[in-house]
Amino acid sequence: MTQSVDFYFDFGSPAAYLAATQLPHVCADTGAELVWKPMLLGGVFQATGNHSPAEIAPKGPYMTIDLQRFAKRYGVPFVHNPHFPVNTLLLMRGATALQMKEPARFGAYVDAVFHAMWVEPENMNDPATVGAVLQNAGFDAAAVLALAGAPETKDRLKAVTQEAVARGVFGAPTMFVGSQMFWGQDRLDFVREALSA
Repeated sequence: MTQSVDFYFDFGSPAAYLAATQLPHVCADTGAELVWKPMLLGGVFQATGNHSPAEIAPKGPYMTIDLQRFAKRYGVPFVHNPHFPVNTLLLMRGATALQMKEPARFGAYVDAVFHAMWVEPENMNDPATVGAVLQNAGFDAAAVLALAGAPETKDRLKAVTQEAVARGVFGAPTMFVGSQMFWGQDRLDFVREALSA
């Protein structure tokens, strides 16, 4: 039986971006399937009473430095988004919609949005900017945004977010190997060990 990694993520988390650059390699090396789970981190925070590390005065600047260290270790680009925090509701609905309706394009959407968040940062709070980013990545932005606003998309994102909370998720990224939960992109070694056990 093929093992899998459930990857709960939100584009607003720079740590989720870093995890997303590494998890495909971890899964390829271990023969596991990567199961992407777009969730709304704001909804998780609200349900669990958690907060973004950026809201904690001493922790925010430290986290930025630490994330840059990991980006260097992973050999991937990372630039802190000056527009952070970003309301990711539209972005996560877009991911959910494509996963449901056009799964073959889901990966390209994820790449484009993470790039615009944490590589060449754009103001992804602005729907016009989101549309331009999608257009530049080869999407019909109006069509994607229409799918993002569909009732079934909204319901699916709510359901996955509620599922995450029910499984014990309190932040992003969170990965599951079976019933084992791992939080944070700095826990990928444990994910690899769990898959190799």
